[in-house]
Amino acid sequence: MSFSFPELPYAYDALEPHMDARTMELHYSKHHQGYFNKFMAAIEGKPNANKSLEEIFSNITNEGAGIRNNGGGYYNHGIFWNSMSPNGGGAPSGELADAINSAFGSLDKLKEEFSNAAKTRFGSGWAWLIVDKSGNLKVTSTANQDNPLMNSESVNGTPIMGLDVWEHAYYLNYQNRRPDYVAAFWNVVNWEYVAQQFSAAK
Repeated sequence: MSFSFPELPYAYDALEPHMDARTMELHYSKHHQGYFNKFMAAIEGKPNANKSLEEIFSNITNEGAGIRNNGGGYYNHGIFWNSMSPNGGGAPSGELADAINSAFGSLDKLKEEFSNAAKTRFGSGWAWLIVDKSGNLKVTSTANQDNPLMNSESVNGTPIMGLDVWEHAYYLNYQNRRPDYVAAFWNVVNWEYVAQQFSAAK
């Protein structure tokens, strides 16, 4: 198996005050690590243990809950951490900016649609910016630890930015104020990473 647990690309306190250090530490070292450990245990000895996550997700409806939930949690959090940066915020440029304007009309419209997807996701889940099979940008959301690479989803594509809206992602700092957490996310978005993912996906 070629799966490994990724290092957090910045210090726990690097995103303060928008993302607090205590939440980041618990989220990464307990939740993300837990998903990885359980995924490794679930897939050990299975026929698809040497496949990529993308290949596994493309047939996720044939997998058990252990692989689906924990594989999703392992993958999704990697996107989430990289979607943020201490030097984030601001606005994208170049090819990504053009694609956003083409798909949504403006960056503000993308923020509005993405934020709405995050705020209205009932219960636990994720908001995503994806590149679909036609190379177009779309906003979608998924429940629990599902993601748009999974064949269980009605909207498929490659995630290039993700926001975790499970309560463990924000409750210590924002309590039940999910909209405030979603708004804070835009102050730390790593547009450079999103642009790299966009280029690779389309």
